[in-house]
Amino acid sequence: MADSLEFEALWDDFHRVVNMSSAELAAWLKVRDADEETEPLPEHAGGETGQHVLAILQKRRTDLTEDDVRVMRQVVDTVGELVDAENEPEPENARDTGRRHRLMTLGHDPLKP
Repeated sequence: MADSLEFEALWDDFHRVVNMSSAELAAWLKVRDADEETEPLPEHAGGETGQHVLAILQKRRTDLTEDDVRVMRQVVDTVGELVDAENEPEPENARDTGRRHRLMTLGHDPLKP
């Protein structure tokens, strides 16, 4: 696994950008995948990355795998590309439904303080 200082920085960055609780993310993933005719089983709701973020939120640091660390880096990078952390939320961008929904699937709600 990554060295201790690097891992601590990643852990902090991940929990900074993932501002939804595991309960909020689980509920969002269920709503996101539900449609008029079908709804996935709760443990299958949301995409692979969203499910992986949810699993990471439910783990202790000591239980993380290399794959978890890879997903954490991916989420930090992706959210960083889509969000101006210094000025968030920007009213015109934060309310962009498609962008907001994509971020929420990764555990980041740009409208959440």
